[in-house]
Amino acid sequence: MAGRTNPLQFLQQVRNEAAKIVWPTRREVGLTTVMVFIMATLTAIFFFLVDLAIRTGLTLLLGVAGG
Repeated sequence: MAGRTNPLQFLQQVRNEAAKIVWPTRREVGLTTVMVFIMATLTAIFFFLVDLAIRTGLTLLLGVAGG
């Protein structure tokens, strides 16, 4: 069993770890947000085109098979 840490030591360790956090700048957050919107848009366009291709293929296949 690992050594136990008393609550005061634990809180000090938490403070030490929290001090290591590097927060992104406003510019980094804005750039990341724009990139997420761009990737979401590209993904939506990709799946729209895949859906359109599958729908068109099935319509042609079923139209030919159905008469």
